[in-house]
Amino acid sequence: MNNDYSDKNPALTALYVEHIEVLAARHDHALEQAGASHAVIFSGNPRIAFLDDYQMPFKPNPHFVNWAPLTQLPFSYIVYTPGEMPVLIYFQPHDYWHVVPGAPDGYWSSQFDIRIVHTLDEVAKHLPADREKCIVIGEISDASLTFGIERVNPTTAINILHYARGMKTQYELANMRLASYRGATGHVAAEAAFRDGLSEFEIHRAYCKAVSHTDAELPYGNIIGLNEHGAVLHYTDLDRQVPTELRSFLIDAGAQVHGYASDITRTHSFGDQRFQDLIDRMDSMEQEIVSQVQVGVDYRDLHIGTHKLLADVLVDAELAHGDPDTLLETGVTSAFFPHGLGHLLGIQVHDVGGFMENESGTTIDPPSGHPFLRLTRILQEDMVLTIEPGLYVIDMLLENLRGTSAENHVNWSTVDWLRPFGGIRIEDNVRVLANGRENLTRDALAKATE
Repeated sequence: MNNDYSDKNPALTALYVEHIEVLAARHDHALEQAGASHAVIFSGNPRIAFLDDYQMPFKPNPHFVNWAPLTQLPFSYIVYTPGEMPVLIYFQPHDYWHVVPGAPDGYWSSQFDIRIVHTLDEVAKHLPADREKCIVIGEISDASLTFGIERVNPTTAINILHYARGMKTQYELANMRLASYRGATGHVAAEAAFRDGLSEFEIHRAYCKAVSHTDAELPYGNIIGLNEHGAVLHYTDLDRQVPTELRSFLIDAGAQVHGYASDITRTHSFGDQRFQDLIDRMDSMEQEIVSQVQVGVDYRDLHIGTHKLLADVLVDAELAHGDPDTLLETGVTSAFFPHGLGHLLGIQVHDVGGFMENESGTTIDPPSGHPFLRLTRILQEDMVLTIEPGLYVIDMLLENLRGTSAENHVNWSTVDWLRPFGGIRIEDNVRVLANGRENLTRDALAKATE
């Protein structure tokens, strides 16, 4: 597939038709189990800032985006009735204060019976008359937006849809490959800006320019940390000043195409060979974990296995000493690596369904002592997930080891050496294949650096 991000990408047309067929089957099942006849999917509405008339950036209902790549279409609805063409109630207000949505056109438009409305009062006549047989899916901040439909986000239907969304269609995968390439071009530009000695804010601007996104269009706020800032897991402050000395750069940034996201992290050294060697060691470890991704693997086992691999890295780097089981059991590895190994990825960066054992909504808890793991499922074909091990000097966590049996397993002088570099995180987006895996990130970066 070419790198056409437009709404008229011909390569997506056939895949989209198949995608709609899959969605229809999923919703047929969800409606049957919920005892309903129609699904009314609300796109969402803008939020107004407190004590102001300013609209915050619009974030659409992911269920709506799953049907149509319309990420900036508030106050719109999709009505799905089994056996019928879905209806798109396309809200196009008469407004001279803002740019209104243009004519509905693109690779997706032929799959809908499109009804353009200019006021919310017009919506009701396009909804099913038998409101008691409808369910609404979406965030409803005002009861009037349900137009008399009483069942909102029924658990039975939502569980079915969220569980199924863990497995991506070929259309979704095509968009995620595009999003990966788009993100990869941003990472190449950001590293160049770092090598040129620019500030965090300027690196962020270089990234946004390369991916052609405003801040609001990014799938999540860019994490761009120089030096010690790389130890702050969600560092988004974007310092305007260049540090006196540049040592390291951690960037966690993605991009989106037609509502589907990429989520990529890399860490770079500014000439320090010892830190570069540690980055290379972490990169090798991350690829070893990726090589274990396959159908039937329990993601919790991957997470625990990562801690054991990290224990070897800590020993090799002289940050700690002891056998892997001891470093894991005493909390040493968790102090250096406190977050989860990864999560599902799709329309949402932390996509839904990560804890679900089945479509009934039974959940699987994270392993004891690892509360921040966002994915606990058994891996299935066409899941897309992240693999993102890390190693950081986070003083508030390391200090918790003082006075415990773990304290003597830490080489504190080496910790002092690493502290000015912040930390290391390497993150790839990986698709589970029937036999093996597809690394969307590595493929995209290879293409972006050709």
